[in-house]
Amino acid sequence: MLAAMPPVPTPKPAPGAPRVRERGDACPGALRLHSADDGHLARLRLPAGRLTARQVEVLADAAEALGDGRISVTSRGNAELRGLADGCGAELAALLAEAGLLPSATHERVRNIVASPAAGLDGLGAADVQLWARELDERLCAAPWAAALSGRFLFVLDDGRGDVTGLGGDVTLVAVDPRTALLHLGGRAVRVAAADAPRAALAAARVFLSAARAAGTGAWRVRELPEGSGLDVRDVRDVRDVRDVRDARRDGREALAAEEVSEPALPQGPPPAPGPLGPAALHVLAPLGRLTAAQLRALLPADEVRLTPWRGAVVVGAGPDRTPALDAAGLITRPDSPWAGVSACTGRPGCAKSLADVRADAVPGRPGLPVHYSGCERRCGHPHGDWVDVLAAPGGGYLVDGAPVPRTDLAPAVTTARTAPRTTR
Repeated sequence: MLAAMPPVPTPKPAPGAPRVRERGDACPGALRLHSADDGHLARLRLPAGRLTARQVEVLADAAEALGDGRISVTSRGNAELRGLADGCGAELAALLAEAGLLPSATHERVRNIVASPAAGLDGLGAADVQLWARELDERLCAAPWAAALSGRFLFVLDDGRGDVTGLGGDVTLVAVDPRTALLHLGGRAVRVAAADAPRAALAAARVFLSAARAAGTGAWRVRELPEGSGLDVRDVRDVRDVRDVRDARRDGREALAAEEVSEPALPQGPPPAPGPLGPAALHVLAPLGRLTAAQLRALLPADEVRLTPWRGAVVVGAGPDRTPALDAAGLITRPDSPWAGVSACTGRPGCAKSLADVRADAVPGRPGLPVHYSGCERRCGHPHGDWVDVLAAPGGGYLVDGAPVPRTDLAPAVTTARTAPRTTR
């Protein structure tokens, strides 16, 4: 019933030519496992990163009973279990389904929804986009056509502070005020009512699928569509529960109100620092993006836990008095920690493509720019925006932003790179 899928190589297009996807998306999920050198991998989509206290316990138990005892937090705020044994897929699926973590077997890989993790907690956002995320997820799972989206297609919901707009969303919603939102798609934007925002985001995904079918290139992401594909965010006004945009234009039901915005700009803001978020929430980071089952349980008690795109967790319902205990559990609780912003791919021995055990080799350097350690040129899981690139080199050593550095000299080289002035990559 549950298959472990081998990686599918994707040919690179010729310069200037549109990317053509000749195979379906093999992105792993909770039901379609990926085979790695350290066992199978399951990727669990968590819209807005949200976990109830019960789900935190179930995820920790699953990691210990079926995997290697750790949970990786992805750059989309999702969770990965590694080291899964052959034949455990059905048991894992049953555990996840019982905990409400698998609401749709047909849509589980397309529930890629990132939302501002501090929304509704610190009073800084224009709207509580966490509520939008829940409604969008319900609508997404209820739409049969949405199962055709790629497992890499991404919805981004920003509460106006600009903390998640830089994550490369295919469909991006930005709260303007409690009554209004901007919907961004393909470099253009329309203004919609906040009450219609989740419906508009789903309509935008359907507009993309219509354009992708017309292009015939098998595009998984908006940026893969060829020029002249006909993608137009204004078409969300015509999308309803019908087969495609052309059918929608013949449908007589009320259209979505959407006013085009000229020269729309996405707000840009920093991610929340580790530490308190308002009076009753804390943001902590996972060392190198991985939590042990014990560290995940250390987040409890909590009203809920929100995994973040910066490989951390927002503990809702926790005050500053919880900081010493979370610190003692090995979590990163302060912005001045040298490990804040340091991440790494799986590396050896889990990944056959890696040239080094990057997690063992990683050093933090002085706090500054994010830094990511990669075992190969794929740079899996690297941050968005500006970051220090530490890449394992053939024959040993590393390239730090392209400069060769011996393993023994990594610490000073990374410190210099994290603190030196630079232009955005």
